[in-house]
Amino acid sequence: MPQLSQKGCQMPASPIRKLVPYADEAKKRGIKIYHLNIGQPDIPTPDIAIDAVRNFDLKLIEYSHSAGILSYRKKLCEYYKRCQIEITPDDIIVTTGGSEGIIFALQICLNPGDEVIIPEPFYANYNGFAVNAGVVVKPIHSSIETGFALPPIAEFEKAITSKTKAIMVCNPNNPTGYLYSKEELESLRDIVKKHDLFLFSDEVYREFCYDGKEHYSAMQLEGIENNVILLDSISKRYSACGARIGTFISRNKEVMKIAMKFAQARLSPPTFGQVVGEAAIDTPQEYFDGVLKEYIARRNIVVESINKIPGCFCPKPSGAFYAVARLPIDDADKYCQWLLESFSYEGQTVMLAPATGFYSTPGLGKNEIRISYVLNLDSLKNAMKCLEESLKVYPGRTK
Repeated sequence: MPQLSQKGCQMPASPIRKLVPYADEAKKRGIKIYHLNIGQPDIPTPDIAIDAVRNFDLKLIEYSHSAGILSYRKKLCEYYKRCQIEITPDDIIVTTGGSEGIIFALQICLNPGDEVIIPEPFYANYNGFAVNAGVVVKPIHSSIETGFALPPIAEFEKAITSKTKAIMVCNPNNPTGYLYSKEELESLRDIVKKHDLFLFSDEVYREFCYDGKEHYSAMQLEGIENNVILLDSISKRYSACGARIGTFISRNKEVMKIAMKFAQARLSPPTFGQVVGEAAIDTPQEYFDGVLKEYIARRNIVVESINKIPGCFCPKPSGAFYAVARLPIDDADKYCQWLLESFSYEGQTVMLAPATGFYSTPGLGKNEIRISYVLNLDSLKNAMKCLEESLKVYPGRTK
């Protein structure tokens, strides 16, 4: 057999999806599984977006402009203006999901061997995207004890080398749910400006901010307008993960010129996904008010339930719909697999994501799991009961 590529062999497995075979086997045994392992909301996609596709009069599904349909990009400018972000259609390239935008950013701004600094734990696929681009991730550790707040700027300074070209943040954060404040982002602005770095800001969860806190975008930072690349997606905002539509946004004309070459090389983003995205911008505020209320209730069930279990700790997230919890377990990967292979409570179990996959530093996250609170309240209550009962009998319990 011909030898496979080094890049292919280095590509990490998804910590979110690698347990799927065990879940499939559990379902064959008749076990009901509560899927808290993946950020797939059960919230309905807005009717206005579904109807746009249903009523779309089309005789031919043709390529769109490589940057995306112009009417959609104009509509996106209206959306971002409501978010206090002033941009033009030329500052936007519509991407095939937020994932493609991240890959574009890494390949446009970094050479193979260059380094990007990312506070960990971070979205697991950042590792895969970095391998794809030949880029080295330099992790900066954020602690569960502080609720995963931005690490001290001194830690960023220590990590910067001659190969450092960018800093990446996810705000609100996946997997921790932490919402970076304006002050934290301004401290990043200062170090980005000092070392002339790019700042990649993944703001997919912008709409999900709780407890009266507001989202502040990296695009609002003054003095680094040419350094910031905004990465976004409609997947979570409108519960439209399968539409595969994201955005790559920058005011840097040279960046956008090169980004267009990448966009042209992949021809165009999905047509029907853009139809969904354009229509969804007119989603009434009542939809988001209801969704926010629902997620707050879900978050509270998860956090309160876990913190009542002896030996467990879960900080209260201020955004997104994820939480990272520390459990009295020896190995999160073993525990999450055991839940599917060997445990059930009243014919039920829970599927979780081991937090090890969200760290780049080996050995971290061994006693932590990520929970996506994307299920209805009754399902979450049952899932938390399964979690509690499992820890009573898990053979690798540590205390």
